[in-house]
Amino acid sequence: MGKLAVLSLVVIALAAFIGERLIALRHLTLSSRELTQNYLPNCRLIKGIEFGAEDITVLDDGLAFLSTGLKYPGVPSYSDDPGKIYTLNLFDLDLKIVGLKIKGQFDKDSFNPHGISVYTDDEDGAVYLFVVNHPQGKSQVEIFRFVESENALYYIKTIRHELLHNVNDIVAVGTESFYATNDHYFTNEILKLVELLLSLPWCDVVYYSPQTVQVVAGGFPSANGINISPDKRHLYVSNIMKHKISVLEIQKNTVLSHVKEVHVGSICDNIEVNRESGDLWLGCHPNGLKFLLSDPNDPPGSEVIRIENILSEKPKVTQVYADDGSVIIGSSVATQYGGKLLIGTVYQKALICDFE
Repeated sequence: MGKLAVLSLVVIALAAFIGERLIALRHLTLSSRELTQNYLPNCRLIKGIEFGAEDITVLDDGLAFLSTGLKYPGVPSYSDDPGKIYTLNLFDLDLKIVGLKIKGQFDKDSFNPHGISVYTDDEDGAVYLFVVNHPQGKSQVEIFRFVESENALYYIKTIRHELLHNVNDIVAVGTESFYATNDHYFTNEILKLVELLLSLPWCDVVYYSPQTVQVVAGGFPSANGINISPDKRHLYVSNIMKHKISVLEIQKNTVLSHVKEVHVGSICDNIEVNRESGDLWLGCHPNGLKFLLSDPNDPPGSEVIRIENILSEKPKVTQVYADDGSVIIGSSVATQYGGKLLIGTVYQKALICDFE
């Protein structure tokens, strides 16, 4: 066989491989999915949130923390200002957000908050806010102490580690310890695209404490949202490109054992867990291709999914809210408190709805 014939075969094989990968990618991104509107009554946008509320978490007393202003490669950003953390009292009839002041030796100008988690110390009741931060594209975790009477976050420390190379989300389990997800294996932006195209299952979950840092679960094409069960025995991880939620059991050595996966049929981002019922609330992207393209004339939609009895043999998966982008664009988180549902987005607005 001549060189030209060999080259032709290589080109044909390469074209076939790329074609197969593109078809697979369209499946992974649910690119052909059309959304049927599914609204809740009495929904309204939260005034003052214009550049996203990528992650939201709520304390037992109804005080919500919102992570806003994320600037992330491949995702639109419409603000040149640093990111901010807001609080929102869900018992406040006016639903007025409060910007938190950051105190201490912290570079506020480069603040680029992503996933967040709160931890309340059982001994003294102190509330700690953990924030995934991407200053200048880096990946690190900030720990603050929240002082409500001052509407302030007191900077405590920054955590960097080679295993925390592409942190997306965290769940705090102590005053200086947490589990974190890496949503990519590579840090180079071009290699990240190759990683996506090949669906490489190289992402992982990392446990961090001052004494131990280790990978505790792997095999994810992309590990996104993470949260913990009310009894602190199980972790839930969004296996985002597989459209599944992975259930992992925490062992005594902090390593995680695989329990099951629950199919959700959507590209689900962050996970919030109701402390009373144990239900999971997921902010999801119903069509990932639209989210990647972010065309203002054909905006990505938003979807909220609830999982009840996730540890049972037959968990109940329900679509609670769906919008084609005409109300909110690119939902990334949803959390339920009392009779209200709070929905955040990656780069646009936030919505609150009544169940009743």
